[in-house]
Amino acid sequence: MEPAPTHIDLKKDRGLTVQWADGSTSYYSIAYLRKMSPSAEMRQLREEMDRNPLAILPGGRTGPVVAESAELVGNYALRIRFSDGHRTGLYTWDYLRGIDPASGAAPTGGA
Repeated sequence: MEPAPTHIDLKKDRGLTVQWADGSTSYYSIAYLRKMSPSAEMRQLREEMDRNPLAILPGGRTGPVVAESAELVGNYALRIRFSDGHRTGLYTWDYLRGIDPASGAAPTGGA
């Protein structure tokens, strides 16, 4: 289990910066966090897109999605509320490490 970050900085219209206990830093854009939400709904959509790249994405609001708020969940996760109403995914520290864009190894199925 990944230890809690030492610092978390959310810029609601840009992204999330996480400083880890080992001294490394990860950055996640808001669009990337929304796309990689660990919610069951988004996990299923990512799996469908992997199977069928021509799958039709669900319609939705126009314009960029921003983070409206974020809250810590215990000592193990972060819940982000997005401007499109999505708020069901819990971004555990392990999951955030696993989807770090700099690592190039983003999972499709989620946590």
